[in-house]
Amino acid sequence: MAYKISNDCIACGLCKAECPTDAITEGNPYVIDPDLCIDCGACNAVCPVDAPQPE
Repeated sequence: MAYKISNDCIACGLCKAECPTDAITEGNPYVIDPDLCIDCGACNAVCPVDAPQPE
């Protein structure tokens, strides 16, 4: 199960910097590639608005 970033995303970039597989690309909201996401939750742990959530 991959994470998905909700529209609550404020495009701060913290999740992208934390992702160990570079699965996150810039945007508003940022986007997680489900094929690269390893469901580690690192993005969610650093997000100030709790935008990344498991699908």
